[in-house]
Amino acid sequence: MRWPTEGRPLASRTTRILLAAATIATGTDALAATGLAALPATATQGPVTLLYPTEAAPAALQRGPFTLQAAVDAAPARGNGRLVVLSHGSGGSVWPQFDLASALVAAGFTVAMPLHQGDNFEDTSDVGPVSWARRPQEVSRAIDAVAALAAPGGRLAPLQLDLQRVGAYGMSAGGLTALALAGGRWSPALLAQHCDAHIAQDFAACVGLSTELTGGVLDSAKIGIAQRVIRAKLGSDTAWRSWSEPRIAAVVSAVPMAAPFDMASLATPRVPLGLVRAGQDAWLAPRWHSDAVRAACAERCTLLADMAQGGHGSILSPVVPGLSGALGRLLNDPPGFDRSTLAQVYDAITAFFVKNLGTAPTRTP
Repeated sequence: MRWPTEGRPLASRTTRILLAAATIATGTDALAATGLAALPATATQGPVTLLYPTEAAPAALQRGPFTLQAAVDAAPARGNGRLVVLSHGSGGSVWPQFDLASALVAAGFTVAMPLHQGDNFEDTSDVGPVSWARRPQEVSRAIDAVAALAAPGGRLAPLQLDLQRVGAYGMSAGGLTALALAGGRWSPALLAQHCDAHIAQDFAACVGLSTELTGGVLDSAKIGIAQRVIRAKLGSDTAWRSWSEPRIAAVVSAVPMAAPFDMASLATPRVPLGLVRAGQDAWLAPRWHSDAVRAACAERCTLLADMAQGGHGSILSPVVPGLSGALGRLLNDPPGFDRSTLAQVYDAITAFFVKNLGTAPTRTP
């Protein structure tokens, strides 16, 4: 696996200035090692993986097919006192976000990555609106779980976290989570309306992995059946889904599922909102998702990265190995995408959180 720090392209001048300022303010090494700890699942929350600054030496560890570098259960070291919560995509895992999380830790952040119930690689029973409505609440519970451990005398107390200004990042369905935390509202009925009007151009977003269009004679039948099923399941559900989490103070939404949103609710995000788009996204066509959000929020949000040659899964690192069939066609990098440019994308996301969350005051023991 190639880590983003290998062959790293130069970050933008603004990014380098912001990260240097964060290092000076916290008095920490900008290349702090990554500590890793796991919080067990509860009745209302899946397990939460924590990454945090530590002075301990990292070691290789295996998580599924991924070989990672971290110091497991190492003693925490004071970083910048800020937490960022990462929300994974539908049917996903926390581990393909590890390199982004490590970049955040190197800048002083603590990172919490909840595994969303009923919508992860082990359990897809609630993929779709059921999980989407629950995900922002799981972000809040993850913050609560970290808060319990960060209290004086707790195992995370040395981090001196101030949880009144927390960041949130998500990709795909996690991007929907992020948009909800930024103040957006959505409904299943709006997704049904979108699929009635645009299913041929945004088929994977409406249908998922159950089938795909091939350009053959059966495509029209697939479209008609899918529209009838979606209309029956979602068309009458007009209730708005939203979630208020006042501790969230900055949000980044990458390649989001956005068609179900009332775009007017995103015209004025309640917190600074950064966006990441992938120009070759075949799962969530940019026109109906990331570009629609950007058009709605206009100058009130920031396009942090435009991966013109990137696909839906190109924001993920380490790469999920061995994907084939429809899933591979939707998640694997398109021809021409240069993975070394991810370092700049992660720098831009990190700099956005540095700018908008700042450094927490150091507490006197």
